Parts: sequence; structure tokens; C-alpha cells
Amino acid sequence: MKSQTLKENKDFRRLYYRGASIATPCLVTYAMKSKKSGVRYGITTSKKIGNAVQRNRSRRVIRAALSELEPKINGNWDIVFVARSKTSYVKMQRVMSEMTTHFKKLGVISEID
Repeated sequence: MKSQTLKENKDFRRLYYRGASIATPCLVTYAMKSKKSGVRYGITTSKKIGNAVQRNRSRRVIRAALSELEPKINGNWDIVFVARSKTSYVKMQRVMSEMTTHFKKLGVISEID
């Protein structure tokens, strides 16, 4: 099943205020159960992260890590990832391990995997 991207500001704001969040040095994850089917995700990278190249790399790394973990996600979720200054300097595997930890704590994927 292909995930959809969140583009509306109201969706991002809803997750910031009502979603559960976990932060680590490379990534901040906001997640919330959704009534819409499938997984919807959004990625935020502020100008604090660096120039356009670094912001794009951060988004690319987060997207790659999510595509690896997506088959394990159970249920319908809205997820927002906020890149941090370290994100553009680390490998995808590091982001994926942090994302896995976040997902387990938030209940997005089951502990069994």
C-alpha cells in the first residue's frame, strides 16, 4: 500500500498539538491515529538545518528510512517528521533505527518485529 503525503498546514498543526511526539538528536516524530485509510506522512525541514542541499538530503534520508519501515506499520496513521540539524549528516540506517524506536514507543509498529 502506497502512503500519501500531508501537504495542508492544518494537518501539520493538528499533529503538532494533538499528536504524540518523541525527539532524538536526528529526528522528531509526531504520530496520531487517523480515520483515513493508510499511512499519511509529512516532513518538515526548517532553514536552521542549512542550505537547500542539506534540507533536501534530510528529506531524502527520512523518506528512504520510512519506505523501509512502511510495510511494518499497522493501522491508519498520520505522521510528521521534523528534521534536525544532525539529520543531513547521518546515514539512512541511523535515521531508520531512530525511526523504529520512535514507532515502537508510539505504537505505530508492534514490538514483535
